[in-house]
Amino acid sequence: MSVLIVIPARYASTRYPGKPLVPLTGATGEKRSLVERSWRAASSVAGVDRVVVATDDDRIKEAAEAFGAEVVMTSETCANGTERCAEAHAALGGGYEIVVNLQGDAPLTPHWFVEDLVAGLRAAPGMGLATPVLRCNGETLNSLLADRKEGRVGGTTAVFAADHSALYFSKEVVPYCGQTFGDGENTPVFHHVGVYAYRPDALAAYPDWDTGPLERLEGLEQLRFLENGRKVLCVEVEARGREFWELNNPEDVPRLEAMMKKMGHD
Repeated sequence: MSVLIVIPARYASTRYPGKPLVPLTGATGEKRSLVERSWRAASSVAGVDRVVVATDDDRIKEAAEAFGAEVVMTSETCANGTERCAEAHAALGGGYEIVVNLQGDAPLTPHWFVEDLVAGLRAAPGMGLATPVLRCNGETLNSLLADRKEGRVGGTTAVFAADHSALYFSKEVVPYCGQTFGDGENTPVFHHVGVYAYRPDALAAYPDWDTGPLERLEGLEQLRFLENGRKVLCVEVEARGREFWELNNPEDVPRLEAMMKKMGHD
């Protein structure tokens, strides 16, 4: 199956304007922009035919081309990354059997997250969309809870059925768990990893659906699939000792830089 990775990158973020161009310092002291680090993560994934950055902003286009990325210009009317991926896939002439949306705020996404995601979608022919979930340890769960306590919108959590079809995604920490856990202990909470793998027909249908109340309230694009009766496959991935976090707020920059230093990311 041919695989395309699209990295949607929008400058005019409501919560964090200019986020794709925010510099992050790696373990060697070298600064690279968020979008470059996300592109490098995408380029490390095995079995991928093409990686592109999709944007509507000339500043991001120039920065991405400067570090060697292929760029597809998309319209300013795209409401989210999925709509931008649909537009980019169409602009490239379609034809890819799986389109991966590696959102540009997740530079620490390990290559095996995406590889396992694609394998999971391939093994589930009845699914039009798959997305990774990572079981939280106590440290990650406490970070999510701390963000909510401080009024920050941080990571997203997921709950799913026995067949791994998604029941719900939320920026709140779900399910509720009153128990406390040590940093290294497994918890019943799953962190949603902001990557999606679509079959082309599901991706093409998405922009024509209305935005539902849950998507509007949570600000989570994948809820549009659930609100239109489409199943979403949750593929559980393993951390393998790696730390994972997205850049959601300015306060996440030092957290990500500390993680990169610890893991030796240049």
